[in-house]
Amino acid sequence: MEYRIRGRIIKGVGGNYYVRPDGEEGERLLACRARGKFRHAGITPLVGDNVILLGDRPFSEPTAEGEKSEIVLDEIVDRKSALIRPPLANLDVLFVSMASAFPSPILSTVDKLISIAEANGIEPVIIVGKSDLDGESTEKLVTLYRNAGFTVFPLSAKNGEGLEAVTDYIKTNLTGKIAAFAGASGVGKSSLLARLFPERSIETGEISQKIERGKNTTRHVELFPYACEGGTGYIADTPGFSLLDFVRFDFFDKETLPSTMREFRTHLGHCRFKKCTHTKEEGCAILHAVKEGEIAPSRHASFLEMYDSLKDKRDWKKG
Repeated sequence: MEYRIRGRIIKGVGGNYYVRPDGEEGERLLACRARGKFRHAGITPLVGDNVILLGDRPFSEPTAEGEKSEIVLDEIVDRKSALIRPPLANLDVLFVSMASAFPSPILSTVDKLISIAEANGIEPVIIVGKSDLDGESTEKLVTLYRNAGFTVFPLSAKNGEGLEAVTDYIKTNLTGKIAAFAGASGVGKSSLLARLFPERSIETGEISQKIERGKNTTRHVELFPYACEGGTGYIADTPGFSLLDFVRFDFFDKETLPSTMREFRTHLGHCRFKKCTHTKEEGCAILHAVKEGEIAPSRHASFLEMYDSLKDKRDWKKG
């Protein structure tokens, strides 16, 4: 007799998946491997996936010492989005993290992450970390992204300033959802997670004095349950976003790009030319908004950089 249970993949290491059954609280996870049909179909189960497990006994029954119990991952259900790097499914909120200083933020990388989130229906929330190191830079970054329409939190994980505002947001907005923190190494993501989960041992790396970049201390994606109002949410520490190959991973094309810039949207459709690229055309509503200060020059510069990357993009699926 086969038994079925639904749950969410919390961690995946070396082809082994660890699933938290739906409706359960506590630390119990079910270990399993995926059926061969996923490999043959070219589908990889991802952390964050809602899945159906099959077992040869009720899942509430413990396995006796020395006795092998077969539990297999049989089905992936309700996958609304999937990121390749990091490998994560069903992400709802992306906390895009940058440091006010040391390392100085590379805004084009920040804006690239934001556009990827927007294209995938993921809500970007901006974290300006290390706010204690450079107050002037922090204020400029907060103003830049709030004016663009985003929720922004200045934060110092070192002294805890701003941490309460971030935790309040998580508790009130992430019930039943998955959030991840992304950004270049060394901006304070792991330190923030250590503040959010003081009971867990989350590694933090030392910053290289020469290159002002941190060692990537996160080795795999794992979801951590977090008590929210009315239920539980999940937070993931996610390696790999800083290594993102924007074109290769085919997140979207140049036609979709303008809509991933939030502050562009009210101006789209108002250009002189229907097929305006918003790069140099006369009568472009986007360029006019930049000139009038309605769109920040740095955001338009990021758009131009992404557009240049995408305009000659090959269809990698066709080789």
